[in-house]
Amino acid sequence: MLETDYMELAIQMAAKTKGQTVPNPVVGCVIVKDSEIVGLGAHLKAGDPHAERHALAMAGEKAKEAVMYVTLEPCSHYGKTPPCADAIIEAGISKVFIASLDPNPKVSGKGITKLKQAGIVVETGTHKAEADALNKEFFHFIRTSKPYVTLKTASSIDGKIATSSGESQWITGEEARKDGHRLRHENDAILVGVETIIQDNPMLTARLSNGGHHPIRIILDSTLRIPLTSHVVTDTQADTWVVTTNRASKEAREALEKTGVTIFTVAGDTIKITEILTIIGKQQVSSLLVEGGGTVNDSFLRAGEFQCLIKYMAPMIIGGEQARSSFSGKGFSNLSDVPRLELVNMELIGQDVKFVFHKREE
Repeated sequence: MLETDYMELAIQMAAKTKGQTVPNPVVGCVIVKDSEIVGLGAHLKAGDPHAERHALAMAGEKAKEAVMYVTLEPCSHYGKTPPCADAIIEAGISKVFIASLDPNPKVSGKGITKLKQAGIVVETGTHKAEADALNKEFFHFIRTSKPYVTLKTASSIDGKIATSSGESQWITGEEARKDGHRLRHENDAILVGVETIIQDNPMLTARLSNGGHHPIRIILDSTLRIPLTSHVVTDTQADTWVVTTNRASKEAREALEKTGVTIFTVAGDTIKITEILTIIGKQQVSSLLVEGGGTVNDSFLRAGEFQCLIKYMAPMIIGGEQARSSFSGKGFSNLSDVPRLELVNMELIGQDVKFVFHKREE
C-alpha cells in the first residue's frame, strides 16, 4: 500500500463513527511498520480512548519505530483522557502523518510541536480536504461557537413539499427517506417549526435498521401552541427543547415543563435565528439539521445562517399556487442579496435525486 492508502483507511474508519462522537470530532488512526499494518483505531465515543490510543494498544511493542497515520492532529492537553501526543512519544513512534490540523485553541499546533520536540518526524496535509470534510461541523463550531447548519428539503421537481390540500406523504421514495434518517443520526440536533408538529406529528428520530443516534429535537414555537399529546412531547427517545418568546402564557409554559420538555425563552416577540443558534451553541450543539417547512427554511435563508443545503428531488410535478413550497415566507427582493451556492455532490437515490450544496463563503 502507498502512504496515501493508509491515510485513506484512517479516513474511512473515522467516517464510520459519524454521529456518535459528539461533542468530539471523528478521528481514525493507522500504525504501519515494515509495510505491515500493526494497529488500527477510531474514536468511538466522547470520554472513551482516542483513535491513537486504540491503535497503539493494538500495536503494542510493534509501535516502536513505526509510522502513524492519523486524520486529526493528536491532542496535547488533558481532557477526559490523557494527551495522545504523550502516548505517541512514549510508544516510540518515529514518524506521524497528520491530515487535518485541529482548530481547537487547546490543541491547535501544540500537538505537532510536542511531537517534533520529542524528535518525531511530522508531515501534515495528506488527504487534508477529505479529512477536513469529515469534521466540517466540529471545525465550524470551534471557530464560531454556533452549530453547523444543514437545511434539508424533499420536494417535487417544481419545489413543492405538499399538494394544495396539504398532502405530503410521501413525495420522495423509501431510499431517500432512509438517507434522511442517516442525516438525523449524524447531527446533534434537528429543528422544525411548531406548524410541522401540529400538522404532521413527527417523531423526529433516526429510524435506521441497526438503531442510531437520535438528535435533540428543537421546536420553534413563539406562543407555545405545541400539543401536549404530540410525539416529541410524549416519547422519551430523545430530548426535546422548545424555543419560545415572552408571548407564551405562564399556564402553557408550566404544562409543558411538567412533561420534561426544556424551554428556552428569547427576548422580544419574535424568534431570531441568530439568537437561537447562539443559545444552542452554548449547549454544545455543534451540528443542526433543519427540516422545517417553507417559513422556517426562509428564516434561515434570509438570516444567512446555514452552511449546507441538501435537497431530495422526486420525479414528479405537483403544481398549484396554493401548494406549499420548500421555501416560502418573505424571500429576497433583490438578487444581489441572494446567497450563492456551490453544488458539491449529486447522486441518484432510488428514483430521487439528491443534491448537496455548500454556501459560498463571502
